[in-house]
Amino acid sequence: MEGDSTTINITETPKERKGKAPLLAAPPASSTIKPVVQKAPKGGYKRGLAIFDVILRIAGIATALGAAIAMGSTDQTLPFFTQFFQFKAEFDDLPAFTFFVIANSITAAYLALTIPISIVCIVRPHLVTPRVVLIFLDSVMVALTTAAAGGAASIVYLAHNGNSDANWPAICQQFNDFCQAVSGAVVASFLTVVVLMFLVILSAFAL
Repeated sequence: MEGDSTTINITETPKERKGKAPLLAAPPASSTIKPVVQKAPKGGYKRGLAIFDVILRIAGIATALGAAIAMGSTDQTLPFFTQFFQFKAEFDDLPAFTFFVIANSITAAYLALTIPISIVCIVRPHLVTPRVVLIFLDSVMVALTTAAAGGAASIVYLAHNGNSDANWPAICQQFNDFCQAVSGAVVASFLTVVVLMFLVILSAFAL
């Protein structure tokens, strides 16, 4: 009959339902991407301090050894003498100068022996034990070198100026070369003291 419409219902079987995929896929869950920040390796300044420590130890060896050699090789004989006396000045005539030579030699040897410890601090800048050991030993060397330099400086002062109260005449007018040599040695020894003090400060900052 005209005007009648026929409706045909097509039912999907379970097998056909399984094969169908959704037309629009679900959007993926948003994930935050965190930038990877590479941290700079720590200990850079400690390694720099350790390198400077080695340089200062080499400088201290030069000044301490120079002071010991200058003092130990100093002697002067005046060109005139009497039948019973010969006017000669040597470092071992005074115990303070002898102690000066021994102390500065010990300091130079110590600084040379501790260079490997400073190199260990360069390779492994975070180690604390070597720096504590260096602080203690450097402080001992500061005391030793200061005592030697101070004792020798007092003798040099008397040699230059004398002491009228004790009737000690100034001998540098006659033994000019001797006095110049021992004065230079004392100055070099005090420079060694300054180097040792800087070494103590560096080790303390690097802890």
